[in-house]
Amino acid sequence: MPVPTSPNPPTATRSPRRPRRRGAVLCCGLLLTGLTVAGTVAPTAHAQPAAQASAFHEGRGRGSLVSAERLYTLATPREVTAELTAAGFGDVEVRHGVVAYRLEYRTVDPHGQPTTASGLFAVPLGSPVRLPAVSFAHGTGSHKDDSPSMRRGAFVSAPVIAYAAAGAASVGPDYLGMGTGPGLHPWMDIGSETTASLDMLRAARAFAPRTGHLLEREVLVTGFSQGASAALGLGRALEAGADRWFRLGALAPVSGAYDFGGTELPALLAGELDPKSSVLYAAYTLVAFNRLHHVYEEPGEVFRAPYDRTVEALFDGAHTGEQLMRGTPGTLDALLTEHGRDLLARPTGGLAAALRETDAVCTDWIPRAPVRLYVATGDEQAVTANTDRCRTALLDNGVDAPVIDVGAVDHRGSRHLGSNVAATSAIVRWFGESFGESRGR
Repeated sequence: MPVPTSPNPPTATRSPRRPRRRGAVLCCGLLLTGLTVAGTVAPTAHAQPAAQASAFHEGRGRGSLVSAERLYTLATPREVTAELTAAGFGDVEVRHGVVAYRLEYRTVDPHGQPTTASGLFAVPLGSPVRLPAVSFAHGTGSHKDDSPSMRRGAFVSAPVIAYAAAGAASVGPDYLGMGTGPGLHPWMDIGSETTASLDMLRAARAFAPRTGHLLEREVLVTGFSQGASAALGLGRALEAGADRWFRLGALAPVSGAYDFGGTELPALLAGELDPKSSVLYAAYTLVAFNRLHHVYEEPGEVFRAPYDRTVEALFDGAHTGEQLMRGTPGTLDALLTEHGRDLLARPTGGLAAALRETDAVCTDWIPRAPVRLYVATGDEQAVTANTDRCRTALLDNGVDAPVIDVGAVDHRGSRHLGSNVAATSAIVRWFGESFGESRGR
């Protein structure tokens, strides 16, 4: 087990760097970001219709813009600080005002069929024309509005604003089925989280000239909880040459369940997590994975009555976290049948195949860019053994990724949520070294 380092690693740790110009050689969200959908962002009078946005398309394929809306402007660093403080991120260093946009763009669903998705794009005021890009992947939400482009001054959008305020072009994909995207959210599907994130970057690059900016090739990638694995998936795709322009510059996932099947689910079943979180994520795992991978025939096989008649509908994107809390029992024994519990303990069939994909985000590639893994002491939702497993897997492949323990932090009674707050401040400082390099060129 690796020994966690301090929030300021030794100087031997590599800093974010611009990759050499050469050929190119995601665990889950364990977070219900909010119990309400308060603070939803409505379109403003500055909405750019699709006809105008089309001038910035790169064709009509993946990543091309459908529409762009200017959501709000935080004109000064003081206004940004007030916004971040209201969301609980008051310790983040702020250098710029920020303008925030919602982008809708073309992408593909888990089956490779065309669809659309949305995301938050934020740029710093008073900054150079050329900007480094930061991609932030958010944690799990139950409602479509629990996503960066739909919530202002909120936990789920604050990191995107924070990275822009530090001097980057900041990108926060909502994921498929979230935000304004159609259909259901394929939760924990690393493939579609990766394509949605990559295509959001492409849409941001196409739209950036309208804001007076150009995006650098280097992408600094981070994400929290569900988004930690999504960030690893995006980093893997970038280093594999999935895009002709963008390259991975650094990777900083926070509090992920990278070994979902091998570590997180066993901890959940053993009672090592917060009990209500365990109920919600057991339910979400079975419902969401069944939609793509045929885990069960009928809900009654895995869920006890009366939840066998109600639990699937709770994860339709229209129910809030508060409704999920009220609509589910307090214990796993009250939720799961014997077969349902056994299936999570010893996955077979479609569930086993899906978990092999989620659990490969740290094991089946070798990052060349610098990597840091952020955790919180005593995380009650994502056991830190996930991060230990990820670090060990990377080390086995020759990659020394230090673990940064941000301590026993708290946000609204949760160390898991607190890790996102504390890590965002630390990652802003680390990524900021790269921002300085960009300004100096």
